[in-house]
Amino acid sequence: MGLGSQGRGLPERIGGYALERELGAGGMGTVYLARSRGGRTVAVKVARPELAADPHFRARFRAEVEAARKVGGFHTAPVVDADPDARTPWLATAYIPGPTLSRLLGERGPMDERRLRMLGAALAEALQAIHACGLIHRDLKPGNIIMADDGPRVLDFGIARALESTRLTSTGAAFGTPGFLAPEQAQGLEVGAAADVFALGAVLVAAAGGSAFGEGTPMALMYRSVHEEANLSAVPESLRPVVAACLAKQPARRPTPSRLLDLFVPEPEPQAESDPGAEAEAEAGPVPELVPASEPGPDPTPVPAEPPAPAATHPPTLPAPADAVPPARPVAPGVESAVTRTAVVPVPGPRGPAPVPAPRRKGRPGLVAAAVAGVLLVAGTVGYALYEPPPEDK
Repeated sequence: MGLGSQGRGLPERIGGYALERELGAGGMGTVYLARSRGGRTVAVKVARPELAADPHFRARFRAEVEAARKVGGFHTAPVVDADPDARTPWLATAYIPGPTLSRLLGERGPMDERRLRMLGAALAEALQAIHACGLIHRDLKPGNIIMADDGPRVLDFGIARALESTRLTSTGAAFGTPGFLAPEQAQGLEVGAAADVFALGAVLVAAAGGSAFGEGTPMALMYRSVHEEANLSAVPESLRPVVAACLAKQPARRPTPSRLLDLFVPEPEPQAESDPGAEAEAEAGPVPELVPASEPGPDPTPVPAEPPAPAATHPPTLPAPADAVPPARPVAPGVESAVTRTAVVPVPGPRGPAPVPAPRRKGRPGLVAAAVAGVLLVAGTVGYALYEPPPEDK
């Protein structure tokens, strides 16, 4: 049966696909549920006869179908077959079971914030895949979104531009869906990918239970989309800035689909990698502060090999014998600590400098005095080597 029977009954076959039932109708034509010879279920969209007679439509449809075949991604219905040169051009896409978004909203009511975010992210991914192939959907709306079990799927990409190019648009035929058309689209200006982002914002308003530009005639809706701000009262407050950005009047001010993904579903912040050295340092405890050698600090406490005997801070004053060594030169102020530190350096000998014991034998004070004088001589000499003495007063 030929396609001329369309409108009087269900055609038996389109191309190599057997038609089973009608799914719906739109601006391009009628959509049928069909099955391939191998049993694959597809959705076949057949153009209206008046479109088939327009050479501009055929040329644009052929180009758009070739581009649409390249679209992939999880959120679109891929094009599997088409015949732009048939007596009545047609297009077959994979059949996605599930209700449309408009039907689902009518049955279950508005979405909450979580579902709105997921819907926005899914549509942004779909537009990202469509735009990457050089296509613009131009007619994104709840009726063109299938709510499948594994997430939303966008239909009819690659067709709207072919419809836009036909002379029917100049003769008053309706193109697109008022209320979802971007201002530049409603004014007949050049349309880019940002027009799809505008439609995405209007879809989210509808999914939240509102209407971005109210109700009324198509002309009234298009006028509001151009001159009036969108009504976002139904949108959850946390999502209003994102939706408002999508519905900006100037295309350049609307976010890209990639940016929308970050706004709808922010990526988790990466966790800081642990530093093994820092963990070992934390387990070992705080590192003691090191005092530079050039800065005076507390005197180190030597660990004697034997139990130390009480040491006098200043050696006892003893009468020096006639052959004693003359006293060391005066030490500059502030050198006393350095001399004290050097005093702990062992003096060569069997046990180093030892405190002066009480004399056991009488008549040998000169020997004790000589030993003390030797210690003082060593200390004074070291101090003189570290610091220059002050000039002597003349």
